[in-house]
Amino acid sequence: MTPIPLSLYIHVPWCERKCPYCDFNSHQARGNVDEDQYVDALLADLDADLAHFGQAATNRPIHSVFIGGGTPSLFSPTSYQRLFDGLRQRCEFEANAEVTLEANPGSSEASKFAGFREAGINRLSIGIQSFNPAHLTVLGRVHNSQEALNAGRFARAAGFDNFNLDLMFGLPDQSNEQALADLTQAIELNPTHLSCYQLTIEPNTLFHHAPPVTPDDDALWQMQQHLQSLLAQHSYQQYEVSAYAKTGRRCQHNLNYWQYGDYLGIGAGAHSKVTDGDALTRSWKIKHPTSYLSKASKVGARELIEPAQRPIEFMMNALRLTEGFRGIDFEARTHVSLTEIQTLLDKHQSQGLITRPDGHIVPTAFGHNMLNSMLEDYLS
Repeated sequence: MTPIPLSLYIHVPWCERKCPYCDFNSHQARGNVDEDQYVDALLADLDADLAHFGQAATNRPIHSVFIGGGTPSLFSPTSYQRLFDGLRQRCEFEANAEVTLEANPGSSEASKFAGFREAGINRLSIGIQSFNPAHLTVLGRVHNSQEALNAGRFARAAGFDNFNLDLMFGLPDQSNEQALADLTQAIELNPTHLSCYQLTIEPNTLFHHAPPVTPDDDALWQMQQHLQSLLAQHSYQQYEVSAYAKTGRRCQHNLNYWQYGDYLGIGAGAHSKVTDGDALTRSWKIKHPTSYLSKASKVGARELIEPAQRPIEFMMNALRLTEGFRGIDFEARTHVSLTEIQTLLDKHQSQGLITRPDGHIVPTAFGHNMLNSMLEDYLS
C-alpha cells in the first residue's frame, strides 16, 4: 500500500485589515510584527510535533507545504528564507514538492514576489476576489483593481510558472455579467489554477452581524453555470467543487486534504492530522498569536479520531472531488471497512447522487449539488 502523504501547513495569522466575510484565524497587525520571534516559534512548534509523533512523522518526506493566514505575504522574504533553512534541517522534502504561499495583490506584497521565489516558494495563491472596484470596497479588500490586474504579471515576472488566483462570486449586488467579467480578466492573466468560491456568510464575521443583500438562489445557479462553462472553454478542468486547473496543475496540498491525507500544522491555530498504524490523531495549536508566542507548548488540544468519526470526515472531503475516490483508499485512510457505509452508498446510487465504476465512488453533477444532503446522511 502506498504510504499516506504527509503535508505541512504553516499559519501566519496577521493581516493588514480583517475582511468582513473572513472567519479564519486572522488578526489585524497593530504595529510591527516581530517576524524573527514568530519564525523561532514555528520551528520550535515543529520540533515538538516531530518529537511527539516520532516515526509517524519523521519516516515520511514532506509532500507539500502551504503557508496560509492571515496574509503571509506581509512577512519578508528574509524571514521565509530563515524559516525554510530551518525546515530543511528538520525534514526531508519530496522531490519537486509543491510549496505555496498565500499572497495579497497589493503593491507592497507584489514587490516581494522574487524574494519569495528565491526563498524556496514555488507556487503563489493570490487573493484577488474581484477586479470590480465597488465589490473590492464592499469586501473590505486593501488592494485596488489595478493591483489585482498587476498581480499575475508580477508573479510570472518573478519566476512563478505556477500560481492560483482566488475569485469570489455571489457578491452583494453582483450581476451575472459582472461575475463573468471578473473571471474573464482573471483568465487573461493566464494562471495555472483558479479557485472560484461562492460568498457564504459565516458566523462570527461582520457580514453575519450586518448581512448584505446577495443574489438569490436562481441567480447564483445561473452565475455558477456560466462561470463553469467559461472555465471549461479555456481548458480549466474542474476537479473539486471550487477548484479548476490546467493539466498537471492541480493543487497537491489541497488534494491531500481532500483525499484524507496526513498533515502537520504549525503556527497559531493550525490543525494537524497524523496516522500512526490504526490510530488517527488530530491536534490544534493555541489560536491567539499572543498566547501562542508566550507559551512553551503550542498545543491547544489533541484527540484520537474514533473509527465512528472517520467515514464522515473522509466523505466531507472526498465527495468534493469530481473524480471521487477508490474504495480501497477509503479503507486505507480510515481503517474502516467500506461495508460500514454500504447501505448509504446503495441509497445514494439509487438516488443518482453517485456512480460506482470499477471500485470507485464518484459523485454525479447532481450529487455535487446535493452534497450537503448526502453528508447529512453520514452524520445521522
